[in-house]
Amino acid sequence: METPILATIDQPADLKKRSLPELTQLADELRHVLLNKVSQTGGHVGPSLGVVELTIAFHTIFDSPVDKVVWDVSHQAYTHKILTGRKQAWLDPAHYDDVSGYTAPEESPHDYFNIGHTSTSIALATGMVVARDIEGKTGNVMAVIGDGSLSGGLALEGLNIAATLKSNLIILVNDNGMAIAEDHGGIYQNLRELRESNGTSSHNLFKDFGLDYRYVENGNDLETMLTAFKAVKDIDHPIVLHVHTEKGHGYQPAIDNKEAFHWHVPFDLASGATLHPNTGETYTDVIHATLEDELAAETPITAITAAVPGTYDLKQFGRKHPHRYFDVGIAEQESITFAAGQAQQGLRPIVFHSGTFLQRAYDQLSHDLGINKLPVTIMVAGGRINAGDPTHQGIFDVAMLSNIPNLTYLAPTTKEELRAMMHWALHQNNGPVAIRVPSNDVQSAPLQDFDALKMHTVHMGRQVALMGVGSIFPLAATVQQQLAAHGIDATLIDPRDISDPDTATLAQLKNGHQLVVTIEEASLSGGFGEKVSRYYGDSEMRVLNFGAAKRFNDRETTTELKHEFQLTPEQIVTAITAQLAQK
Repeated sequence: METPILATIDQPADLKKRSLPELTQLADELRHVLLNKVSQTGGHVGPSLGVVELTIAFHTIFDSPVDKVVWDVSHQAYTHKILTGRKQAWLDPAHYDDVSGYTAPEESPHDYFNIGHTSTSIALATGMVVARDIEGKTGNVMAVIGDGSLSGGLALEGLNIAATLKSNLIILVNDNGMAIAEDHGGIYQNLRELRESNGTSSHNLFKDFGLDYRYVENGNDLETMLTAFKAVKDIDHPIVLHVHTEKGHGYQPAIDNKEAFHWHVPFDLASGATLHPNTGETYTDVIHATLEDELAAETPITAITAAVPGTYDLKQFGRKHPHRYFDVGIAEQESITFAAGQAQQGLRPIVFHSGTFLQRAYDQLSHDLGINKLPVTIMVAGGRINAGDPTHQGIFDVAMLSNIPNLTYLAPTTKEELRAMMHWALHQNNGPVAIRVPSNDVQSAPLQDFDALKMHTVHMGRQVALMGVGSIFPLAATVQQQLAAHGIDATLIDPRDISDPDTATLAQLKNGHQLVVTIEEASLSGGFGEKVSRYYGDSEMRVLNFGAAKRFNDRETTTELKHEFQLTPEQIVTAITAQLAQK
């Protein structure tokens, strides 16, 4: 039986005395521990498996942290973390949560940035190169960027500046032919041509930028990568090392289902099957049914995404209506301005986004949509209080979107409201409309008195008015029930429009109410509750706002966060009764 190599690797220096057969054995061991953990916890499977060999090779040839590697997105840095002193977080279930799923400077001197969004590494690396040279330091700087990330404008901006530098910079393009889903855009025709010509094609994006270039065909062969890195170590000018790898390499389910295994919930290791699949109705099902209804009614809709089709199962729509479906790749800015152009010419585009990625298109939301009052509909997923890591937060979308002039942000509480809001958005002409897709299980209730811009009073009581935003509305309903035990018949309100509160309803609440309570699953700073508090600022009405703190949460559980933010029925009831007891 072979002696485990990983047990003897605590820092990159431990790799340098190992033979090629031993390093090859290490690659197999790493794949085993990677798969063992992510099959239990969920995580980025395909990206991590595809870079095992090149990561081992980097830490064997280079001298981290004097030589620096910046991982784009950094969702593929699991092997890097294991080799830089953090292997316990993969070997011992009790320590699985000790490290982030992305690079984190607070964890290790081998990490330089908290990175969870794409297309950043080249620009970051160019800045590090300039700092190194001005300060007279030494060491290589390498940016590792996936081919999918090249569709982001910042990546091309970084390449543009990289070409002007006159010292060491290595840009490793990890080309596996995939972003989260398939690559989309003209860049990828050139990358394919370079792969097929073994890097010799006269059409070369990187050379056209003025950069030196080398191609490596088999990035999953350890000896090949060791040789490639030896050749470019200490190079005195910027160079692109174009490396062809296989996403999911070494695990057949991840190879066969590359998109599904980009990030995967816990799964059966033998078969790759999801352990706890959701078999009930989802809000995605409601969205698709609404799209089909609108097409049947000849609404000129299109569906646009920026490399996250799986979030909404949009390929299902694309198969049925290929001429109405567009994946612009990892290019959030393009998705919004692309939609603006369509809307100006009479189409009704719907852009499907995750809130944590939509922030990358803030200028386009404001300048191209808001100023021009273009009727684009934006579906926003992931709006919720979540733990995980600081780069993927679901609490800042309300502050971002609700404060853009001419943009209406709606928060449905049920599937009936979701359908009605989508229909309203697609048939109004006042400007862009964003819809915060509920993050809880599907709720259903008869649709009454629907007006997207008016608050819906579900129950009229007295003394206290409760407003529950979107998917947290059931919490407000529970609070109402518990207040009844204290003899308080509270009013219960679904706000619907969270960008411009319905002032007519707010004014009416001054009669018979002394306390308004807002509950939202978003940052309080800049959120819905602040707008309500501002309205009542010069009146006798008292207001309590419940929501998330303005901060980047990191690895707390959702339960812990909700308790800290007083988002439990008992805590809210206690705060309300205490407020009412005050004279």
